[in-house]
Amino acid sequence: MQLQFTKMHGAGNDFIVINAIHQDISHLTTIDWKKLADRKFGIGADQILIVEKATISNADFKYRIFNHDGTEVEQCGNGSRCFVRFVREKSLTQKTEIRVEVAHTILTLTELDDGRVKVNMGAPILEHRLIPFIHDGLASHQVGQTLEYALPLSNKKVWITPISMGNPHAVQIVESVDLAPLSSEGPLIENHSAFPQRVNASFVQIIDRHTINMRVFERGAGETLSCGTGACAAVVAGILQRRLDSPVLVHTRGGDLEIEWGYQLQGTLAQVMMTGPATTVFDGQIDL
Repeated sequence: MQLQFTKMHGAGNDFIVINAIHQDISHLTTIDWKKLADRKFGIGADQILIVEKATISNADFKYRIFNHDGTEVEQCGNGSRCFVRFVREKSLTQKTEIRVEVAHTILTLTELDDGRVKVNMGAPILEHRLIPFIHDGLASHQVGQTLEYALPLSNKKVWITPISMGNPHAVQIVESVDLAPLSSEGPLIENHSAFPQRVNASFVQIIDRHTINMRVFERGAGETLSCGTGACAAVVAGILQRRLDSPVLVHTRGGDLEIEWGYQLQGTLAQVMMTGPATTVFDGQIDL
């Protein structure tokens, strides 16, 4: 079987995008996704995005997301921007504002005149059972309007704020992202028992009230050059902690993202808006 694909990236977070509307991929398995994402023996990508027909009437498309390790995940901010660019370039739609069905919600995605894509990422999820996050026995302290929790690792404790943007994040404030121990702490946080579905480990350096540097050790992928949901979670945490004010420019190693969050709207949590680039690298086909 020959599989048609497009290689894309959003601020360096790279993807294999597959049109499953015009191709039958029903026989592909977790092993296949892992092989395709392998950087030495496959195409290579942080994640694989699958474009499908919507299953509900108020959405234009549906998309699914598979990590580098072949596991399916709920959400991907940088991938959602690439999704818009893909369906527009492949003439699957002429709309500039698109409603997309993902695992937990419907996203509204808009291609802007300057070529960037703005995504309504929905409201952050702070309730522990929905993240999910188990805090029993963990020390905590108040920071602004939220709590930080002491997460015990092998030889130390790190203070994190748990937040979900459809996928779970543990946000940690550090003095320098360049010096942050991602390679050693990232896997320990990702697989910590406090996060029963594993977690993305975000390391955040605050530059000023509207600017941060960020690195993320992603669940099932390792460190990536950028993480859209991680940027959203980091900004939400910073605003709750009264360390940041919207809008916030997030510097990642792959590029910049702009995050806006109004905190509360008529007594409920406001939706997070993310704006950033989406780039097509090349089209190809691979024999499976």
